[in-house]
Amino acid sequence: MTNVYPHIIIPPPGPKARAIIEKDQLYNSPSYTRAYPLVVDHAEDVFVWDVDGNRYLDFTSGVAVLNTGHCHPDVVHAVQKQATQFLHMAGTDFYYPLLADLAEKLAHLPGEGRWKVFFTNSGTESIEAALKLARYSTRKTDFIAFYGAFHGRTLGSLSLTASKAVHHAGFHPTVGRVFHAPYPNVHTCPIHTNGEDCVTETVHFIEHHILNQATSPDNVAALFVEPIQGEGGYIFPPSSFLPALRELTRKYDILLVVDEIQTGMGRTGKMFAYQHTGIQPDIICVAKGIASGLPLGAMIARDDIMTWPVGAHANTFGGNPVACASALATLDLLENGLMKNAEERGRDLLEKLGRLKEKFTVLTRVEGLGLMVGVELSRNGNPFEPAHELRDALVHACFKKGLLLLGCGKSTIRFIPPLTVARDHIDACVDIFERCLGDLMREVNVQ
Repeated sequence: MTNVYPHIIIPPPGPKARAIIEKDQLYNSPSYTRAYPLVVDHAEDVFVWDVDGNRYLDFTSGVAVLNTGHCHPDVVHAVQKQATQFLHMAGTDFYYPLLADLAEKLAHLPGEGRWKVFFTNSGTESIEAALKLARYSTRKTDFIAFYGAFHGRTLGSLSLTASKAVHHAGFHPTVGRVFHAPYPNVHTCPIHTNGEDCVTETVHFIEHHILNQATSPDNVAALFVEPIQGEGGYIFPPSSFLPALRELTRKYDILLVVDEIQTGMGRTGKMFAYQHTGIQPDIICVAKGIASGLPLGAMIARDDIMTWPVGAHANTFGGNPVACASALATLDLLENGLMKNAEERGRDLLEKLGRLKEKFTVLTRVEGLGLMVGVELSRNGNPFEPAHELRDALVHACFKKGLLLLGCGKSTIRFIPPLTVARDHIDACVDIFERCLGDLMREVNVQ
């Protein structure tokens, strides 16, 4: 294998990068959330090169999108082939083979039962479609979601989102009535006993405070949940959480919608993260990793739920033929080795980062499933005192050394490399991370 370490030849951002950043800031929306001044020139597999020639090791996957790595040759070939045939025909108005082929493939992923697919361009559109379908099929109006949830930024999905105040500031009123419940985080659960008690408390809160006080089961169309909270901080709930929600929603005739936008498409070692728990939801929302970087999303719903009539919902670009070609190639790669690699390399990454927790008391939580791993930093080893500034400084320090990482939640760093990642890449990542953290802790101690 070639050198797996990054190669920084000019401290970023270099002169070419600075010129592009200056132009970008003149003309692009200030609402974009750039974590650091990376200006990409080209990329391959787990590496990214900037416009000044620096090479970076990418443990962001374009925010969990590039599960097959950057520019996988199979994906590139599928895209190029379709681009020579036709680029667009609006699958909402016409038929073409790729749209039917991909829908068939996706409809078989959940397993038991019959499923149908509605195609979108993004995660938030998949959530919006689920909101509409849930209301249509149940004739009920209210929804339940969780504190810490991120389901998107358009007004419907924003009403479910509850991870950061900035997402909501200035945009109220949002759409309809949404009631939020605590997500079971065993590390900050006020009961301080075990995960089962946290789950019991969450279910009790939904049943007694939401369904019997704030609203009624007769009003609630669906409950939306991330199997693992993403933007909320990579929170991994107890294994009993989703089964408990499934039992509760069936008891009260409420649809269960799982948001697999960040957790899906092989990221956790299974196609969908909920499949680790043995439950079956009613609706599945996907996007991000489904098409290896091309804009595509989907809402997958039980056949008996997706009964809305012609014209009830549509999408001009959803299921674009080039994106569908990319998605079919992506699924083949995931099913033929990459999900298995996610499972195996995820164990390697979790083990190596776990060793750092023993060395640095500031690392109060290291959790993961497959190649979805979160490391949380706290002051004085106290999970109730998130070290936000230190987290941000560490992400920037790693960037300067050529390792691309992203934060989430209050003080978590997420490790989400492409599912093509090798053991040597993981060794290089953890080595850089450890050195940067050590340097920062020495600075703090000196000060």
